[in-house]
Amino acid sequence: MLALGSMAHAADAPRTLDDFTRPAAWQAEGTDDISAMLRPTDGAHGKAICLDFDFNGVSGGATLRRTLPIAFPANYALSFDVRGAMPPNDLQLKLIDASGDNVWWYRREHFQPGDGWQTITAPKREIESAWGPAKDRTLRQTRTLEFTVYAGQGGRGELCVSNLRLTPLPPAPASEPAPAELTPNALLQQQAKRAPRGIYPRGFSGEQSYWTLVGVDGGAKQSALISEDGAVEVRKGGWSIEPMLLDGKTLIDWATVQTTQSLQDGYLPIPTVHWQADGVQLETTAFASGPPDRSNLLLQYRLYNSRRQPRTLTLTLLLRPFQVNPPTQFLNTPGGISPIHDLVWDGQAVQVNRDLRVVPLLPPAAFVAGRHGALTLPQRLAAGERPQVRTLHDDSGHAQGALLYQLTVPPHSSITLGLVVPSDKSSFTPPADAAKWLQQQRDDVAVAWRTKLNHVTLQLPAAQQALVDTARSAQAQMLISRDGPALQPGTRSYARTWIRDGAMMAEALLRSGHADVAGAFVSWYAPHQFTTGKVPCCVDARGADPVPENDSHGELLFAIAEWWRYRHDRAGLLKLWPHVERTVAYMDRLRERERTPANRGTALYGLMPASISHEGYSAKPMHSYWDDFWALRGYDDAVALANALGKRDEASRWAASRDAFRADLQASILASVKQHGIDYLPGAAELGDFDATSTTIALSPGGAQDWLPPALLRQTFERYWQDFTARRDGGKPWTDYTPYEWRNVAAFVRLGWRERVPALLDFFMADRRPAAWNQWAEVVGREPRQPRFVGDMPHAWIASDFLRSLYDMFAWERARDHALVLAAGMPSEWFKGEGIGIAHLRTPYGELDYSLRERDGELVLSLPAGAAMPPGGLVLPWPYAGKTTGKAWLNGQPVAWRNGEIAIHQLPATLRITR
Repeated sequence: MLALGSMAHAADAPRTLDDFTRPAAWQAEGTDDISAMLRPTDGAHGKAICLDFDFNGVSGGATLRRTLPIAFPANYALSFDVRGAMPPNDLQLKLIDASGDNVWWYRREHFQPGDGWQTITAPKREIESAWGPAKDRTLRQTRTLEFTVYAGQGGRGELCVSNLRLTPLPPAPASEPAPAELTPNALLQQQAKRAPRGIYPRGFSGEQSYWTLVGVDGGAKQSALISEDGAVEVRKGGWSIEPMLLDGKTLIDWATVQTTQSLQDGYLPIPTVHWQADGVQLETTAFASGPPDRSNLLLQYRLYNSRRQPRTLTLTLLLRPFQVNPPTQFLNTPGGISPIHDLVWDGQAVQVNRDLRVVPLLPPAAFVAGRHGALTLPQRLAAGERPQVRTLHDDSGHAQGALLYQLTVPPHSSITLGLVVPSDKSSFTPPADAAKWLQQQRDDVAVAWRTKLNHVTLQLPAAQQALVDTARSAQAQMLISRDGPALQPGTRSYARTWIRDGAMMAEALLRSGHADVAGAFVSWYAPHQFTTGKVPCCVDARGADPVPENDSHGELLFAIAEWWRYRHDRAGLLKLWPHVERTVAYMDRLRERERTPANRGTALYGLMPASISHEGYSAKPMHSYWDDFWALRGYDDAVALANALGKRDEASRWAASRDAFRADLQASILASVKQHGIDYLPGAAELGDFDATSTTIALSPGGAQDWLPPALLRQTFERYWQDFTARRDGGKPWTDYTPYEWRNVAAFVRLGWRERVPALLDFFMADRRPAAWNQWAEVVGREPRQPRFVGDMPHAWIASDFLRSLYDMFAWERARDHALVLAAGMPSEWFKGEGIGIAHLRTPYGELDYSLRERDGELVLSLPAGAAMPPGGLVLPWPYAGKTTGKAWLNGQPVAWRNGEIAIHQLPATLRITR
């Protein structure tokens, strides 16, 4: 039965909201490919209903839903009885307002009901705003209620509910009492404030910290992190090994040294942290070796004495219950503490939490450890204590241990030590010549990475070497972040596979010579497609995610087509062809949903339906043009794939769909511009919002430059440029930004704005943190030490945006004639002296090689035989902005500039230009 109306605050009797005597009022439904069925049953007190479900190997939810208007008093508790059987999954109670846009929820993660009925009570303070555009998130009135089992481990099972009631409570105090206990992170952060700076990691001490990734190609699950200060997180979410030095009773830590960072060769994923203090230098280097599922972490410590006298110091390698991922990180893998409950030292290795072991390659002078107390273990060591133990248990999870090495370093000499953290509990015996073995391991890892990262050769002026090095590092970041074939934007916050990120990473990797990686990715992702043809936005260990993000369909088609264009594997394409067919059919159905009489004449007609693919629209789904540009690119690619396989009927039918969709999209953009009175391309049809970084996708990879309204296109990026320069020059306040803005470089290249490109490069390159590690976080703050959520470091999708834009500066493919446009993003100053060049850049038409040099007033473009030759030729636009075109000779014969460019159709070729 239903209870509605106002409720007196003083009342304390529960009101029955539903006694489940009307099971027909409820509906059972599952998200894509999840089976859900409702059946009535008996409860402990009255009637009940059960939800029988089967996740069928995908992610998503099974839901019991009914219309149930509820008016909430000022304070209350919701209660219901539950029983059932299922693997650990999330139990969600959702409350939805009349608009359907604003949602509140109560959640129990990893929930497993028992055989007997139990009562769950959700007080007001535990019912949170989930999402929605309403600014006032106070829960007052809702119309719909849902019980959802959301995939944790998935599987099959039943959830039965009964006796749903609401209890009005007396008004809550004006201010809720503080929790009786602080969270572990908050407790340690409080202690860090009282301790000397350097005793706790930087992230616990109120300062933003930075780090980078250590691992092997495809080994994201076992990857490590090393902080800018030298601490190493041994596994995802794991504890860390942190170096300190003792000079007598003086403690030398990250706060008392000058610190710099480096990568081996300037780009290899072998990072080093350099400490320097009072004639002592300590280098901490981390790298990994072995197969992706069994990789070992290796740490190399080199202590150098630059004085003229011997120096005796104690190198302290601390095992600490801190992640390198700091407490400000909350998404997917919460940062901060990583409990250490147990330490066991057997004289050969330290075992932590009865799991991973730390094996010293040379025996330490001692192993010491301590429970959590008023003083940290480093402070106790500085005071002269040496608490040697064999085993230690700490209920708090704050145990710390340390391997101590008392070292006497001769003048101007060094001593090298090492640790190995094996991938599992298998035995590892240190070699006889530990230092030689460790260096050989490092050399072997370096050789393997050099081979992977140098398929393409870039030549730029010496002052731009950082771009060359970062291009190679970006490849490593994408490769280490992937979990087997699954490309991921990160290993902590974003350890999931989005098709959007993966498609763009695949393109960058294809151009870099990693077609095998891109092929493995599309072959792995495509089978996760739902039976309806819907392409999941994301896949993780739970399976395919059913959240509707309508860019995903075009992105899968693009990823398959790009792999085909570079690899031309007909047998592989035939295996993927059913996914292409189902995706196009699904896109056709989505378009028809919006081609309704109600939408006719509006900006919504014929678009992809509203979705939350764009994070800016997560509160309420919008008709994002991001989705539409991807969908149009997907139609283009589907037509090309059909033609490649000789499937003329499909090619013709899909081309008609594509053309109709393009016409609807053009009309929608013009309608939205008129409706909102704007002079730029909007981000979403109903908002008319400005988002140039999102709009870049229309140009790359969308290829829509030739049909978009030219004035709107140029004004969009002119406005971005004005906003950018105001931000750069201090004329516009800002706190942070996302380096996805690298995509605007590719847009500027296509617009012919080469003279503006250097400013973007300088700004974004300055925000690599640390600069020597050639990486960007997802979020970059204006104040480097202000703590904030920064996402993964490095962020592999951003690495792909950088790499794709840099390659575009050398060569980009023009959609209208399939020409490769050369050096359109290169500042003319870079041509002087040795100039610029590229070798072995992969294109759909073969490898591209060229050099471009200016000497004695003559610019020479050299193209060797055997280089790529696309249908539209190799095109050089006039490279000197603001100056009239000069004379040109192609292979010794005069050649005219046409529309400001010269096209080359035969190789080898030498083009000479005078100004």
